[in-house]
Amino acid sequence: QVQLVESGGGLVQAGGSLRLSCAASGRTFSSYAIGWFRQAPGKEREFVAHFSRTGSTYYADSVKGRFTISRDNAKNTVYLQMNSLEPEDTAVYFCAVRTRFTTAYYNPPDYGYWGQGTQVTVSS
Repeated sequence: QVQLVESGGGLVQAGGSLRLSCAASGRTFSSYAIGWFRQAPGKEREFVAHFSRTGSTYYADSVKGRFTISRDNAKNTVYLQMNSLEPEDTAVYFCAVRTRFTTAYYNPPDYGYWGQGTQVTVSS
């Protein structure tokens, strides 16, 4: 069983920055592949960023160049640094552990553990 707790969300003006954190339980945290997803009201959950087990990172086109995913295995924590925020980035942000490798890193069904989410609101 893996527990994930996100934090760091809040209200920020367009152009501002936030850093989200995802604290995870589990002794084998360093072996986890972690993803960040977001869900805006009335929309489906969408992929944001992924940190693979081999250290590769992947981003949605909409956030590439603005967001950075990183991890600190000593703290069992994954981060999402978000810069140049836009109103379109407003959503609940979730971190998740990938437990199935049947489709693709950007597909939510491949993830078996999810946090409760943290709200990010970007005002114009």
